[in-house]
Amino acid sequence: MNASPARHRSLRLRLLAGSLVWILAAVAITGVLLADLFGQHVRERVDTELHGHLDQLTALFEVAPDGTASLRMPLSDPRLSRPYAGLYWQVDRAGDAPVIGLLRSRSLWDTALAVPADALADGEVHVHETEGPDAHPVRLMERMVRPAEQPEATYRLIVALDIRQIHEPVEEFATLLAVALGVLALGLGAAAVLQVGIGLAPLRHMREALGAVRDGRTRRLEGDYPQEVQPLVEELNTLLAHDEAMVERARTQAGNLAHAVKTPLTILANAARNDDSALARLVDEQVGDARRQVDYHLARARAAAAVQQPGLKTPLRPVIDALVRVMTRLHAARALHIATAGVPDTLACRGDAQDLQEMLGNLLDNACKWAAREVSVRAGRRDGHLAVHIDDDGPGLSEAQRSAVLARGVRADEHTPGSGLGLAIAHDLARAYGGDLCLSASPLGGLRATLLLPAA
Repeated sequence: MNASPARHRSLRLRLLAGSLVWILAAVAITGVLLADLFGQHVRERVDTELHGHLDQLTALFEVAPDGTASLRMPLSDPRLSRPYAGLYWQVDRAGDAPVIGLLRSRSLWDTALAVPADALADGEVHVHETEGPDAHPVRLMERMVRPAEQPEATYRLIVALDIRQIHEPVEEFATLLAVALGVLALGLGAAAVLQVGIGLAPLRHMREALGAVRDGRTRRLEGDYPQEVQPLVEELNTLLAHDEAMVERARTQAGNLAHAVKTPLTILANAARNDDSALARLVDEQVGDARRQVDYHLARARAAAAVQQPGLKTPLRPVIDALVRVMTRLHAARALHIATAGVPDTLACRGDAQDLQEMLGNLLDNACKWAAREVSVRAGRRDGHLAVHIDDDGPGLSEAQRSAVLARGVRADEHTPGSGLGLAIAHDLARAYGGDLCLSASPLGGLRATLLLPAA
């Protein structure tokens, strides 16, 4: 399974992606709306300012009886007195093109405002954007008036403001707004990450609790969970209890079946031993083979059931010590030395104790049968597995023999007592647990059996 689909199925990434997309969209839309609203506000303020200047110009404008137009007094804004200061006024005779010498503010210096040729009613106000002094665009407001002294004459009164005085504050506001909204977006993103982390924390705790069940530290999910998660925890605990009961029932039924089969086989074997005929020897041989098959398949069935059961954990050292005591008594006549100093007390197998005894017992028994004087047991961890090395100083096996003896019923020496199933049973049980059994040359000169099992 590749990493990309796993990321797409991540609940954390989905929640974060959804939150961040909405945060970015909301911040972007808010920024655009606020910038547009501020621009409208600035334009309204400019139009209000221009309207005030136009009203003042209208109030101060007068025409003498001889037709000379003038202002009773200068307009109050000092910008009108500075050349190209950005604020201008101008008075034109209606229908005349603006020329040097008409009434205009000092700020226009030696230029005139280019006014669109539109028709205005008396007192009507029009607003335009056109080119102003020094080739800079201006926002222009005009009004048509008829002075009382000469009603037949029509004058166009004009005020204008450099449009840069509108754009610059809008741009400055947009820059500050972008910084502020960027900080806000980062804060909201951090809050979303924190919220998702806190919201999904119960699922992380539940995963840790499941890991504890798998590793055998506990048999049920424990902890206090939110009401949305608690029903799932209860269902999982119910499922664990049900599986545990099913495994125990299967193990009991397998044991009962084995006992039921072994009883008539024992009767047949005892009857055959009392008879020396060819038929009796055949029956005794077949009964022995049947009993070995029952033992073999019973071990596999028990291991298959145990593998499905979570929470199994068996310390290694007590099992090995018990088996060494049994093997010491069983092979007491040969005075074998079985060394177990290389087995730490902290190692444990994630499996059933009876299955571990079955595997190690077969391997130890095989090593003791072939050893001359010494058997060594060592254990450690390897890539998440428990590795148990059982060495003997016997004759050992060739590479071809090592592969053959792992097959069911194959024996390295027909004269040595045994069924030929010990190594095969240990091999199949290890495979059932997700481990393996490997045979190699031993540093003691004989055979090394390495049993790999999941470590707890």
